[in-house]
Amino acid sequence: MGNDQREVREEALQSDAARGDETGGSAPVRGRLAPSPTGALHLGNARTFLIAWLRVRSRAGSVILRMEDLDHPKIKRGAARETLDDLRWLGFDWDEGPDCGGPFAPYTQSERRAYYARVLQRLIARGRVYPCICSRRDVEAGQSAPHAEDGLFYPGTCRGRFADYPDACRVLPTGRLPAWRFRVAAGERVAFDDKFHGRVEQDVAAASGDFVLARDPDGAGYMLAVVADDAAMGITEVVRGDDLLPATPRQILLYRELGFPPPLFVHVPLVVSEEGRRLAKRHGDTRIRAFREAGVPPEKIIGLLAWWCGWAEWGEMLSLNEVLPRFDMRRLPREPVVLTSAIRRELGIR
Repeated sequence: MGNDQREVREEALQSDAARGDETGGSAPVRGRLAPSPTGALHLGNARTFLIAWLRVRSRAGSVILRMEDLDHPKIKRGAARETLDDLRWLGFDWDEGPDCGGPFAPYTQSERRAYYARVLQRLIARGRVYPCICSRRDVEAGQSAPHAEDGLFYPGTCRGRFADYPDACRVLPTGRLPAWRFRVAAGERVAFDDKFHGRVEQDVAAASGDFVLARDPDGAGYMLAVVADDAAMGITEVVRGDDLLPATPRQILLYRELGFPPPLFVHVPLVVSEEGRRLAKRHGDTRIRAFREAGVPPEKIIGLLAWWCGWAEWGEMLSLNEVLPRFDMRRLPREPVVLTSAIRRELGIR
């Protein structure tokens, strides 16, 4: 698309009212699947993607697939292709993506670095970000009490430390580059209506303080990239795990500063182990690829995911299109979904 993604897509600069939602409005629905190739697609990811896909397809909207591959040390070779194969095996489709293109290409974040750098420069020019050389150890050492639920509180140690931003990189020890933090004003609050959790309010200054947008000189950081991409691609709603709910107010602050209307947010409960923990290798091989290789029919996996959502009976074999007419967000359980020993046995998980 070019031209700063056409100035971050003209439609994305329209008012929230123009977006509409599932209760009304005429704006086209655009949702996204945003896997990360830091590991294989597993049952928990697949359930969240199922909800996201059904929400969009139930309203004749467009599904955009974006590969979020900025977490360089954790990227697994071949994981991106494997994820696409797993999603297709389950029956998912999309209208735009890295494999089929679209008007807002590229759809792989590592190919969009120049765009993020330009967005970061806009924030620097507005005085809302500053360079920070504090290490994680430095920040941890300064903690006097727990704050952010998903991270550490940062008190603004490097605010004003470098009078001239371009000089920041030159004064650092060899090999070290600054992170770029968003300057949060004292008492800066965010309130929004999550389409699953309801009203959410947060004093961002008290919860997290100044937060990191990028740890890369070209502005390629998750917090900045996800907001810039969703705005540029005209995403009208974001469905994701509720572990990211505490980070959402920070993202909304960034939308505000850049002049973008935020999408609707839908944070859904995760799939967890019987101990209440995130799925991990110690809980057995829950990778979709493992089920494919073991000869488990995709309809069995989709049936399980639908049962977890309250849209199927235990043991039903269903395709995605067969689940579509049953889709009803009101039936979605409010608590985390548990991968029980009985389910593990049924699927042959070791």
